[in-house]
Formats: sequence, structure tokens, C-alpha cells
Amino acid sequence: MPQPPAGFVEAVLAVVDDIPPGCVATYGDVAAILGSRGARAVGQVMARYGSDVAWWRVVRAGGRPPAGHAERARAHYEREGTPLRPADDEDGYRIVIAACRWRP
Repeated sequence: MPQPPAGFVEAVLAVVDDIPPGCVATYGDVAAILGSRGARAVGQVMARYGSDVAWWRVVRAGGRPPAGHAERARAHYEREGTPLRPADDEDGYRIVIAACRWRP
């Protein structure tokens, strides 16, 4: 997958920086806010450049936390009061998107 243009990277990180504590947006939500359908490109930006923003606030469409980061993310969700529910898989929980989805 080609690297997203710098302007897109900056725009993604700016949107993520605006998501308030206790709220989440999906990768597709972030893309839509930017007028794009590039949820995968948003994921690529978050994987490469997202460590300096609240990366845990960008989740997969089904309410799953960022891949490979469920344990680290859960501590953030619990501290921020993000609503969670149990799930029977390797993550062990889901974010209740309907209760905390952010829309600018």
C-alpha cells in the first residue's frame, strides 16, 4: 500500500486529536470526516504516526480496539469512562460505539 500524502497524515492526526476523552470514532468515521472513503489509509496513518495522539480513540467498525493493542487501550478506556462490554475473543471486550461515537 503506498504511503498516504503528508497533508492526509496531518489531517488524520488533527481529527484524532479533536476526539474528546470517553468518545471514539471508527477508522471509517475519520475518513468520512475528511471527505474520503479511505478507512484503510486512516489505519495506515495511525499505525505509522499515531503514537503522539489518542490512538485508542480510533477503533474498528465493530467496536474492537486497535489491532494488537487491546490491553494497552483498555486502561485508557477505563480511565476515560468509555463504555465497554464483554466479548468472547482475544480482545475480551468491545467499545459500545452507539453510546460514545464522536461526531464533530
